[in-house]
Amino acid sequence: MENAGLVAPVMALVLWTLVVWLWMYATRIPAMQKARIDPQSAARTGSLSESLPREVMYVSDNYNHLMEQPTIFYAAALAAQLAGQADGLNVGLAWAYVILRVVHSLIQCTVNVVTARFAVFSLSTIVLGVLAIRVALAVF
Repeated sequence: MENAGLVAPVMALVLWTLVVWLWMYATRIPAMQKARIDPQSAARTGSLSESLPREVMYVSDNYNHLMEQPTIFYAAALAAQLAGQADGLNVGLAWAYVILRVVHSLIQCTVNVVTARFAVFSLSTIVLGVLAIRVALAVF
């Protein structure tokens, strides 16, 4: 595909999400086994928050977060690509968003300092907003 500049950061975030998914199950399954939790009793994953260590739930919470706001990123980045708006600034914004989301994940999945996590989340949202506005201005 010619000029697939925005597809690369989209795929990077997809792959990062899969890494977090693996991380989640690499921590969740052993923790459930250690706590002798019947998998069927976890049919509603929210019930696990009372039974599993916080550190295990941090990764699960982050995986859920990667299913939320990044959907807007995927739509905006792919819309920009399709609209011929994969210029250097938009590609840079897309990569900045991906990097910030990875940093957000690393904070949440390890130390989970909420103020640091919120600062990175806020910055990533601003970057996403700029990307979305630039694309909207180009297509409307």
